[in-house]
Amino acid sequence: MNKTEIISIERIPENVEQLKEMSACSLTTPFQTAALAVAVLCNYEKDVEKTIEMINYLKGPAELSNLEKQFLRDRLVEKAYVSRSYFKGTSPQNDYALPDTLEIEVSDNPYSYDNEGYAVLYLKSSGADSPRQVKLRRKGDNWYLWEILFLSDIRVPASLDPWA
Repeated sequence: MNKTEIISIERIPENVEQLKEMSACSLTTPFQTAALAVAVLCNYEKDVEKTIEMINYLKGPAELSNLEKQFLRDRLVEKAYVSRSYFKGTSPQNDYALPDTLEIEVSDNPYSYDNEGYAVLYLKSSGADSPRQVKLRRKGDNWYLWEILFLSDIRVPASLDPWA
């Protein structure tokens, strides 16, 4: 396969209602759902509870477990820049500042659909050398977030780098 899509995001959603209004929120492709997961996690530092509600919406019938909530807390508290790093135009040099045009690059590969009903897609971070994974699950005509695997550490923003 090796398909890459650039998903445009109108804004960083702040609640489930705003998320549902977004054009990518049809959840009919795994690429859309993957990009929305990134956009939703950008709200984490502003409002944890509303972010969890939005992630639960993207997860469909399977809500976040307590372990998954702890994982998000461990990965995002004081590291909000990790989620922002997936938007085109961000970099460690600009402290992963969100650009005016919000776009996320999502790719698959020949092995992305090896398990029926699931997709493993790849997100490009401006702070990492290799793309990061996200796993999605299909139910009916929709694709839902299954596993958030893209929150590993990346290069710190220049303003936080003691070696810069």
